[in-house]
Amino acid sequence: MSDDVRPRRTTSRGAVNAWIRNTDEGVQLTATRDDETVLDRVPLGFSIDGIQLGTDAELVHVSDRTVRDRFTLRSGKSAGEHDYGHHESVHTFRSPGGVEWQVILRVGRDGVAVRYALPALDGTARVTEDRTAVTLPVESRSWVLDYQTWYETPRFGVDTAELASGAYGLPFLTRLDGTTHLLISESGIDGRFAGAHLRAGEPESPGGSDGSAPHGGRTLRFTLADDAVEVARGVVTPWRVFLVGTLAELVSSLFVEELAPAVAPELADATWVRPGRAAWSWWSDFYSGAQPAKQRHFVDVAADLGWEHLLIDCGWEETWVPEIVAYASRRGIQVHLWTIWRDLNSPEDLRKLALWRSLGVAGIKVDFMESESKDRYRWYDTILTESARLGLMVNFHGSVIPRGWMRTFPQVIGYEAIRGAEYYVFFENQALTAAHNVIQPFTRNIVGAMDATPVAFGAAGRTTSDGHELGLSVAFECGITHFADHVDAYAARPLAARFLAELAPVWDETVLLAGDPDTHAVIGRRAGDRWFLGGIATGDARVIHVPLDRLDVGPEAQVWIVTDAPPTPDTPPATGLAEMATTATDGIDVAVARDGGFAAIVAPAGADVFRAAPRPHHPALTVHPPIAELGADGAATITTDADARLRLPAGWTAERVTETGWAVRPGPGLPPGRLGVVTVERDGDDVVPVVAHARVVRPLTPGEYALSELPMIAFVNEDGPVERDQSNGAGNPGDGRPMRVAGQEFERGLGTAPYSEARFHLGGRAELCTGAVGVDDESAGSARVSVLADDREIFAAGVTAGKPVTTFSLDIQGVHTLCLRSEAAGPGDVGVHVDWVDASVHVTSVNP
Repeated sequence: MSDDVRPRRTTSRGAVNAWIRNTDEGVQLTATRDDETVLDRVPLGFSIDGIQLGTDAELVHVSDRTVRDRFTLRSGKSAGEHDYGHHESVHTFRSPGGVEWQVILRVGRDGVAVRYALPALDGTARVTEDRTAVTLPVESRSWVLDYQTWYETPRFGVDTAELASGAYGLPFLTRLDGTTHLLISESGIDGRFAGAHLRAGEPESPGGSDGSAPHGGRTLRFTLADDAVEVARGVVTPWRVFLVGTLAELVSSLFVEELAPAVAPELADATWVRPGRAAWSWWSDFYSGAQPAKQRHFVDVAADLGWEHLLIDCGWEETWVPEIVAYASRRGIQVHLWTIWRDLNSPEDLRKLALWRSLGVAGIKVDFMESESKDRYRWYDTILTESARLGLMVNFHGSVIPRGWMRTFPQVIGYEAIRGAEYYVFFENQALTAAHNVIQPFTRNIVGAMDATPVAFGAAGRTTSDGHELGLSVAFECGITHFADHVDAYAARPLAARFLAELAPVWDETVLLAGDPDTHAVIGRRAGDRWFLGGIATGDARVIHVPLDRLDVGPEAQVWIVTDAPPTPDTPPATGLAEMATTATDGIDVAVARDGGFAAIVAPAGADVFRAAPRPHHPALTVHPPIAELGADGAATITTDADARLRLPAGWTAERVTETGWAVRPGPGLPPGRLGVVTVERDGDDVVPVVAHARVVRPLTPGEYALSELPMIAFVNEDGPVERDQSNGAGNPGDGRPMRVAGQEFERGLGTAPYSEARFHLGGRAELCTGAVGVDDESAGSARVSVLADDREIFAAGVTAGKPVTTFSLDIQGVHTLCLRSEAAGPGDVGVHVDWVDASVHVTSVNP
């Protein structure tokens, strides 16, 4: 072997070393920490188109270099600028069939990573197998979860000798000896690849001649999500990541982010990414996403606590989203909307993102991806690119685990990929155990933001204590922490409310202060000159000692602790919180209940421990008129404050015609009767503008218009949104059935649940309103219905279940706003559903 192709030992600047050898058994990786072996003869290589690469390989060339870079994190365990240096070596091999392939090895302070490449591939090939495999010593212990593409099975600890064969998800944590741990994961993935998980084989019989793990250990093999992955020339797999070190070193590690691609230049200064805390009503009130009044209440309490965000989950309707965005903006609260991935799965669907952003929406929560296939990662690529272009923050649910996107796409402020508090809603008999929670800071949360929606005081069947739930607010990290419980549940617990108001929106530093995946975790996170501590424990009530030497806060630092209130019962959960104030020495001792926990703030001597304040109230913007019609010149004129600016729907234009006046022109294709929303902005808190909205309408032209096809300018509905061309159903949009009254089906109309109002802008251009109304057969009871013309009642009737529809034909000449109203006839008519069927307006003249 010539000198220029001799295998080289790759050394990090710390205690981790690694090298690749080409042996009679194939290409292998060995890694050490402090000269102790942590990865022993790991087989490397992969298979393409039936050709196995990694055995009988000829080493052609080795090159190496030092990779140094700096990157900025907007959120995560350590926001701010970070420098790193990796040693990289590229080993080029040639297979017996003449295929050239490469192993790219990176060694950093916290671990080792490998990925594979095909540098001279002509056309495409299909990767069908990954040979990378790690053998765990029989005396080791691991913390794992059974593999599921959305990573929501419980995590648990198991001795390697007892580890069942089967598929396990990443990250996979193993204790190799008393202090050294190995965490296996991935980084640097995109739509060129599929994700991977680990598959554990059977334990080996004595001697190991069958190729299984030696000495009774277990071998973990990387397994692709797809049976075959089509690849092109260049890199063909993500990084296979092996973090090694103490638990404290792993918890603070940014190795996964260091391996990820650099941020695009246009995102390098993404100051619009705003970490923080969010109110979220879905968990405590399932259908509340359809109720604007409830969302306003969550805004009010969140703002009083000083939080930054509101997430509106399933049930929201575009008609009233502008009002909620405007209302929240006056308190510096940003609004995020939930959606399903398949509703953003075409170029036409993706236009919704631009529309929502034009309304002033700050972010999206996308749900139910539930796949690690290459096709799904290509979908992720599209969402990541488009959300970055629009300035939308993204929270992925039903998703893969983080693989470094926090660096590449800083707008990604959360992933689910954990069995979190929503399981209390869907599976009341499967409460989240304290043991499951304690494992997360040592596994899932090491690799990135984790939207577990913590602090669920009101959970049915909960076994964790109140102190444990509060401790989760620090022990679990997410770019935006969405708190599960009703905001009133926090307000009712003054100590919890005070701590959650103080809780920092973003972290400068994260350290492990104490713990073990089997017993407890105490995480410290620094924001400025204060440290926030979150302690969670599993097992019996006890006193937990927390060393504070890593915080470097000095002997006179102030410590405020909120923990479980004594006396605590023998059976969980322990309820009630107590506070304690002390002065920091070298550590603190905190008593916790069974499956208990605590939260604490550590502040320098003489500094204010408590600094939270409610968000201020900003005055509303001036926007006139709130509904503006397009004139003969194709423009609408709106008046705003002199310091305001406009945010327009895609394709629209605007020009300032006076100091306070704007001429707005829609893009092509806005039909008669349809509208677009213009968002008016003025600087407010931080990066949150104060906003208001104007609706710009193209006037009706002669013809007949079904009300179910016209936009509502406002609605009120007792149960979910007013439905179009279906009955009301339940609390979610689009969950109704065909409208049926007294056995007769109707194709067109509006499904409502009294009390309801549906308002439409006519602009004085319609002459006649026709239709019929009745009680849908899906419900019982009676209702009073009415039609209002500019808030003047012009029709009223009583309707009862089982009776045919009542028809109407109404003169609406000169009417600007039409309202269809329904209300329960009496106290016993709760749940009655009213259908407005075949409701239409008729225009015969072009003049208002």
